[in-house]
Amino acid sequence: MTEGKGVETRKIVGDFNSSKKPKRNKYAFGCAILASMTSILLGYDIGVMSGAAIYIKRDLKVSDVQIEILMGIINLYSLIGSCLAGRTSDWIGRRYTIVFAGTIFFAGALLMGFSPNYSFLMFGRFVAGIGIGYALMIAPVYTAEVSPASSRGFLTSFPEVFINGGILLGYVSNYAFSKMTLKLGWRMMLGIGAVPSVLLTVGVLAMPESPRWLVMRGRLGEATKVLNKTSDSMEEAQLRLADIKQAAGIPESCNDDIVQVTKQSTGEGVWKELFLYPTPTIRHILIAAIGIHFFQQASGVDAVVLYSPRIFEKAGITDDTHKLLATVAVGTVKTLFILVATFMLDRVGRRPLLLSSVGGMVLSLLTLAISLTIIDHSESKLMWAIGLSISMVLVYVATFSIGAGPITWVYSSEIFPLRLRAQGAAAGVVVNRTTSGVISMTFLSLTNAITIGGAFFLYCGIATVGWLFFYIVLPETRGKTLEDMEGSFGTFTAKSNTNNGVENGIAKVPQV
Repeated sequence: MTEGKGVETRKIVGDFNSSKKPKRNKYAFGCAILASMTSILLGYDIGVMSGAAIYIKRDLKVSDVQIEILMGIINLYSLIGSCLAGRTSDWIGRRYTIVFAGTIFFAGALLMGFSPNYSFLMFGRFVAGIGIGYALMIAPVYTAEVSPASSRGFLTSFPEVFINGGILLGYVSNYAFSKMTLKLGWRMMLGIGAVPSVLLTVGVLAMPESPRWLVMRGRLGEATKVLNKTSDSMEEAQLRLADIKQAAGIPESCNDDIVQVTKQSTGEGVWKELFLYPTPTIRHILIAAIGIHFFQQASGVDAVVLYSPRIFEKAGITDDTHKLLATVAVGTVKTLFILVATFMLDRVGRRPLLLSSVGGMVLSLLTLAISLTIIDHSESKLMWAIGLSISMVLVYVATFSIGAGPITWVYSSEIFPLRLRAQGAAAGVVVNRTTSGVISMTFLSLTNAITIGGAFFLYCGIATVGWLFFYIVLPETRGKTLEDMEGSFGTFTAKSNTNNGVENGIAKVPQV
């Protein structure tokens, strides 16, 4: 009987993703936009620090080591927010957790903008970092839970889109305020990030709560209304509700508006299930999520984004204005290609897009490393090598943004089962931010130790290992409901896992 139900369910899911493509759900689209806009503030902080660091170093007279600590420490601070976000979002809901993240961002930006010295600036980054941790975890989780399967990849990539938009705004802010006095310029660059956070926080209050969280709290009536609005059809809404009810331990026949839920998701026992006693399927999911977050950051993207003025300086650009303009070009390319990626995720699929992206990153990092090494060992100014270095930085951020950037957040937010999703996503963010912090806080020291070319040879090697990991471990997830996802995991052979996925628009029943 269960098997028969399963087959019928899979057919319905397949129908939603078949040749007759449904129109984009505008309500789900609006919810995803509002949730993801919190990421603008994170992106702005990343982008603005790349240029502000030039003036902070001159004004506060700090060393390179202090600068790289200042740049990267926010990633480690964000771990506090990430560790708290899973429990907080299960307690007060996804929506109010996003509001909380925006409020902390606001306070952090103001503190940084009014910093009189290095110590106070570090405190401001501590506050902002907690907000970053909350936002990074909760925005993709909320969006994945509110999105219909047909456009989940498109909508769940929005946080990365807004991070890139924020980075571009940060670069533009660097250029706009660079002509101000030394003491005022960098403080304006950092403090102006507080302005949009008020509007974003108010906007988030217009969103509905996640239907999955509502079901876990026994609020079936509210969850049904949200699912009816965010699904491509009434049939899909009923299917999604039935799947969530099953995961929450609520009988399918129960249709009361308010029910008593015994399997409350408060995070109790979740960490044990994830790390101490995982099933083969959960272990595979956890390794996939942690691995994709690690390799996304270990391949050096934050070194390029945060230290692009230094990279361009090493390549031969010495004027501040020209360096900042070059970083604006980096931000523009990064944003344009992330927009391209959002439209390809649900058409091409996660796996081919990710493998193509990381392959492009490997080639661009190798070429960048070679060109910077040639410049380092040349006594004359080689214009071709300078042009090649700048081009490879742009190619690298383009290939990163078209796959590795957005897919990391989409993939890790959709593969965990409901009972483990908030904490699983938080674990991924912890790995992401820790790796980012290490890369950001060691780049200048690394370039002094093994040259800037040597640093990019190292990142190239890590990206190559990452490509092999993705090829072996990560199955395709396109077109599956969140509740069907576990059937693709459990065997560390991505090719065979892909066969459990969607073929010709019809999802196959996983073999037990």
